[in-house]
Amino acid sequence: MNSSTAVRLGPWSWAAIGLATLIGLAAFFWPFIAEPGSTAVAHSSDAPWVFAAIIPLVLLVVVAQILDGGMDAKAVALLGVLAAVIAILRPLGAGIAGIEPIWVVLILGARVFGPGFGFSLGALSLVASGLLTGGVGPWLPFQMLAAAWIGLGAGLLPQVRGRAEVALVAAFGFVAAFAYGLLLNLWFWPFIADGTQIAFVPGGTITENLLRWFAFTAATSLAFDVPRAVLTAGLIAVLGHPVLAALRRTARRAAFEAPVAFTPDASTSNPDQTNPDQTNPDQTNPGQLDTARAT
Repeated sequence: MNSSTAVRLGPWSWAAIGLATLIGLAAFFWPFIAEPGSTAVAHSSDAPWVFAAIIPLVLLVVVAQILDGGMDAKAVALLGVLAAVIAILRPLGAGIAGIEPIWVVLILGARVFGPGFGFSLGALSLVASGLLTGGVGPWLPFQMLAAAWIGLGAGLLPQVRGRAEVALVAAFGFVAAFAYGLLLNLWFWPFIADGTQIAFVPGGTITENLLRWFAFTAATSLAFDVPRAVLTAGLIAVLGHPVLAALRRTARRAAFEAPVAFTPDASTSNPDQTNPDQTNPDQTNPGQLDTARAT
């Protein structure tokens, strides 16, 4: 575990993240490779619900980290606290021109506590906010995966400190905010067949549909993605240094994975040793003898 990663990743954790990522990539990009007459396209109206099965798999990452010994009770408690903070912050800006301050908490938390923690934080915080606001639907698994990948990426950034670190994390936040909006369009865009130049073409080439996907994003969601990216990068630039310092101080005080050693009490470790506070009835206190002689 390096100096800037509070929660390490073991082999089971990497395996769970890899499996969730592979299934997530299939969930996002299957329309680009599906045949026009396939069952998936024929049932495109309800196909997104199929991918709701990835929710338990994403949550499995947390269990894998516990099994690997990288996440103890203190890390789980901190994960819950930060997920609750994000869930509370999300309704403050949801749906208002992309004003979403939650990405600052997610990215900075993942930067300090590591990629596995960031992956779990992104997934859990989005499902918690969905339950809190009633935003549960076919889009939720996609939101969870996209946020989890952002947390994973923030935890894997190169190890630099000072102003260079804040600049690097802010730049990552700017790009990640755009990527989130771009990815989230895939949960519904392939099912819009209105014949326009930006609509998905079943059976079209991958290049053609990729260009249409980018054009659709530019025409419909750029007004949300730009404010989200600017706000995220701006807040990290302003608050990044003190928040990173506070989170790292929390990590040091929590002492994740610190070995617990139990040392026996010296007064009870040797049964033959007599407690000095206890008086042996067979022994006479010298002070008592002097008193007896005087009387």
